Amino acid sequence: MTKLFRRLIITCMLLQLLIVWPLQVFAESEEAIFAGGCFWCLEHDLEKLDGVVSAESGYSGGDLINPTYENHSGHQEVVKVLFDPDVISYKDLLQQYWVNIDPFDDKGQFCDRGDSYRPVIFTSNQEQEREAKESQEKISVVLNIPLDKVNVDIIDSKAFWIAEKYHQDFAVKNPLKYNFYRASCGRDNRLKKVWGEYK
Repeated sequence: MTKLFRRLIITCMLLQLLIVWPLQVFAESEEAIFAGGCFWCLEHDLEKLDGVVSAESGYSGGDLINPTYENHSGHQEVVKVLFDPDVISYKDLLQQYWVNIDPFDDKGQFCDRGDSYRPVIFTSNQEQEREAKESQEKISVVLNIPLDKVNVDIIDSKAFWIAEKYHQDFAVKNPLKYNFYRASCGRDNRLKKVWGEYK
């Protein structure tokens, strides 16, 4: 009877740990939202970083309720990044964001043109806003250009709308199509030209 009671207690404790642990991971995580052209590419570039818990493709920045891929007028394609600040800081995440976009182009990114694809950093609090602006200043120095030539908006976060399921983890689910798109869009060639060895 004592062995059975001990096993029951241990099982209950293990179950409790399994239930509480994921909640603690998400409770301690922070969120960042970035627009930088095609969300397939930006999601893929950011989700592989150490400390990133998840990256989801979606829409933000506009006023349209429940936007879809067919109709997200006023919104940008964005990636919502959930990250562990004990592993990767928001400042480090910003650094990775910058080297994965073309900061000269506010009319779109790479072969994707228009407002939906312009680069934007959406900030959720004053600390994020301050760090985003500091990182923008640093980029102007690194690229040796005036601050007003760094064509990336920094604005307050608006509602995030998750994109359709088939857009999530597109690079993993459709590697041939993704790699063809990325190469034909000229993303990596342009990034190399802009950033050189800085990455």
